[in-house]
Amino acid sequence: MRFRNLALSAASAVITVASPVSSAFAGTATTTFLVTANVNSNCIIDATDLDFGDYDPVGGALDGQSQISVTCLKTTQWNVGLNAGTATGATVTTRKMTGPGAFLLDYGLFTDATRTTNWGETVGTDTVSGTGTGATQIISVYGRVPASQNVGVGGYVDTITATVTF
Repeated sequence: MRFRNLALSAASAVITVASPVSSAFAGTATTTFLVTANVNSNCIIDATDLDFGDYDPVGGALDGQSQISVTCLKTTQWNVGLNAGTATGATVTTRKMTGPGAFLLDYGLFTDATRTTNWGETVGTDTVSGTGTGATQIISVYGRVPASQNVGVGGYVDTITATVTF
């Protein structure tokens, strides 16, 4: 119980009067609200270099291999495509490394170890597809430099862009 102090001006006396103040609640009411978030598809991609090593046109075709790492959120559908590279006249079916002078060294990139399925950049046609797991998924890139190319001595190079579409 709480008490109130009242001052009386005429008598200059203080009188304390007991006055009940209730702290009990009379009832309750409830409501609900939503808690939401949106998770958008997302992927990251990384690749290792493909180094064919030393090519001898007389010795036959030269094979090489590299890897692409794709990490996508769970259930994200993805496709990885490889462009034609940077050499003039290159296509996704006839890629070319640029060498000394005007020499070009042809090579191919494939999705399979037998090097029969070309790897291009048209989603649903010549790309590699999968479904994200939340963990890194490794995709092998298989390369081949065909035999019997008439090219000059020196180093050859190309730059391929790997793109993940999701």
